[in-house]
Amino acid sequence: MSGDRLSLLIIGGYGTFGGRLARLLGDEPRLRLLIAGRSLEKADDFVADLRAPKDGSEGLGSSNLGATLQAVRFDRDGDLAEQLMRLRPDLVIDASGPFQSFGDDPYKVVRACIGLGIDYADIADSTGFVAGFGGLDAAARAKGIFALSGLSSLPALSFAALDVMAPPFARIDRVAAGIAPSAHVKIGLNVVRAIASYAGRPVSLLRDGQPSTGLGLIEAMRVTVAPPGAVPLRSRTFLLVDAPDLALLPARLPTLQSSFTGVGTEPQPLQRLLSLAARLVHLKLLPSLLPFSPLLQRASHGFAIGEHRGGMFMRVSGIDAAGKSLTCGWHLIAEGDDGPFIPIAGVAALVRRLLQGIRPENGARPATGELQLAGFEAEFRRFSITTGIRVESEGACLPLYHRVLGSAFERLPPAIAAMHSVGHAGGTRVASGRARIERGGGWLAGIVARLIGFPPAGEDVPVTVRFVADGDKEIWTRDFGGKSFHSLQLEGKGRDRHLLTEVFGPFRVLVALVQEGNRLRLVVRGWRFFGVPLPLFLAPGGETYEEEREGRFHFHVEIGGRLTGLVVRYTGWLVVA
Repeated sequence: MSGDRLSLLIIGGYGTFGGRLARLLGDEPRLRLLIAGRSLEKADDFVADLRAPKDGSEGLGSSNLGATLQAVRFDRDGDLAEQLMRLRPDLVIDASGPFQSFGDDPYKVVRACIGLGIDYADIADSTGFVAGFGGLDAAARAKGIFALSGLSSLPALSFAALDVMAPPFARIDRVAAGIAPSAHVKIGLNVVRAIASYAGRPVSLLRDGQPSTGLGLIEAMRVTVAPPGAVPLRSRTFLLVDAPDLALLPARLPTLQSSFTGVGTEPQPLQRLLSLAARLVHLKLLPSLLPFSPLLQRASHGFAIGEHRGGMFMRVSGIDAAGKSLTCGWHLIAEGDDGPFIPIAGVAALVRRLLQGIRPENGARPATGELQLAGFEAEFRRFSITTGIRVESEGACLPLYHRVLGSAFERLPPAIAAMHSVGHAGGTRVASGRARIERGGGWLAGIVARLIGFPPAGEDVPVTVRFVADGDKEIWTRDFGGKSFHSLQLEGKGRDRHLLTEVFGPFRVLVALVQEGNRLRLVVRGWRFFGVPLPLFLAPGGETYEEEREGRFHFHVEIGGRLTGLVVRYTGWLVVA
């Protein structure tokens, strides 16, 4: 360490990811952050912005708060030894890239660090760069330093999730991972260039247990990213991308039969156009998409529509110790602008370990298995980032709500869990209580209420709910003072995966089950009329939740819409007979 501070040189320190790393570590007083890039002016501007007070609070890196900040010029094509000796960092963090385009000597920065005995880490996601990193191991060990490559979403975070999911498996056959950036996140030109470099070209992967190739941005799989107890991302197609996991997984999993890494961007029609362009490259009608990188970047920025949410998944399938099929999926969702902090969370976790005196083993290697998932998730807690694991086991007969909620079901208050514990294979449960019913006054609301069979308004109305499990679905019959109506509930499939589907006559409503403290919220994510999808902004909405109060189950159901206004609202309590 330089004096009483750990000195970090962040190459690309004012860029998309380096800048976020500086913001994430900027409040740590034991750090000296050298914000580096080819433009000293841009580095100065970035440091000034970090130091500027915001929202009435003192700026990061000020005289009274956080790390020491310094803007420096650093050129990877210049005299590396001279620059490093002048700056004297304890750790060099390369957050620039694209690592796919580092030319004939891609490791020159790493070798310069090793030669001067300086520790090194990067967020590379280039398969060739990360997979070949071990060739520097002997030199790094001889100098007594560590050099870690790929401390990013793929492969460091994905392998950390894999390590958590692997223990129940006797054999892992298939692994798939993917990243789903928010459409509103401004993707950097370097990232676009990295993806464009292999569009329509062969990407090495495993197929049927043998080395094979797929076609970049052409081969695809559909996935719904859905951490247990959270509102899922909309189901989307992930296109094959070249990522280090594809090269590193076979050594980690000798029984592996197939592998896939993908990206699922929004809006999906724009992604389909990108895939079509990749096919033109494959057919040799276009030489490459690289020259179109600036246009692709502008298109991604110009069509920033839809929800401002992003995510990631890691799915593992195989056989458990009892010989039954088993699938585990780790899911992550980031809200708003928090997604781009995910690729640098691993570096932040590494730095915090160094500040605790915990050093990685000396040597140069890919960063797979270097950090535990808990280290990443500790960084995620500073943001609106939700993670969780879903388990699908052959022969598991779980109640409907347990299947949809996954592990979040175990966090439900006892009264709510008991209400939804009717058996999967068959069974009946009856609950009774009292309710208050309100009805909307509009003529269209009245038509909808009569069509479905909602009860009339009333105070302190006796209510009975009968739950009947029939295979993989449940039939709910609600009786309010002698006026009854029923609905069918089942688990969504395909595009509706991880959603609860409730059928009221000709209407089918898709609902996310969201566990929040002592409440279970029901959030409408789509609806259909006689199977025809309808616009979400016209969907029946309103505040709907279940909660436990003083050990008793309470419900609050509100159904209405833009066209109808309030249709019905009923609130009350139930006790299982």
